[in-house]
Amino acid sequence: MTVHGLVLAAGAGSRMGTPKALVRGADGEPWLVRAVGVLAAGGCAQVDVVLGAAAEEALPLLEGTGASAVVAADWAEGMSASLRAGLRAVAASDADAVVLTLVDLPDVTAEVVARLLRPLPAPATLRRAVYDGRAGHPVVLGRDHWAGIAAAADGDEGARGYLAARPVDLVECGDLASGHDVDRPPPAP
Repeated sequence: MTVHGLVLAAGAGSRMGTPKALVRGADGEPWLVRAVGVLAAGGCAQVDVVLGAAAEEALPLLEGTGASAVVAADWAEGMSASLRAGLRAVAASDADAVVLTLVDLPDVTAEVVARLLRPLPAPATLRRAVYDGRAGHPVVLGRDHWAGIAAAADGDEGARGYLAARPVDLVECGDLASGHDVDRPPPAP
């Protein structure tokens, strides 16, 4: 089984005040680079990143990471557009499953990804990280589901509706991370 990683990082980050693909952590590392590293270290053979807003500025950040970039021209339609672009990219690969994550999850670690990949996912797998019982990301999507997810994705919902209508293996990861996405910049000191 081959598992690829997929980072959704196309949004404008209106609440953040800048596209999240350009945000840097307190340590100076771009969230984009961190997300790629987390997926790779967690067990993904290849990582694709979906860009949209500020794609030209974000592309140089990926140099040296080994990740491939996919630009979603229709990114402004919402997360569903980014998800469809990413799934099209991985569909052209040999991947049996993809680990989908968001760029704005700075406390999600490679250990979360590794836990989601045990046991190794198959093409029929649907698996989701939960944090103290709260569903979140990353999500493991087996190849058998990609076309259905792409067809059902709408607006800013992504795969939420598709996953809600099917049995999904939930993997508790609250001991490893909070899984909270960061939507606003930290308050000024």
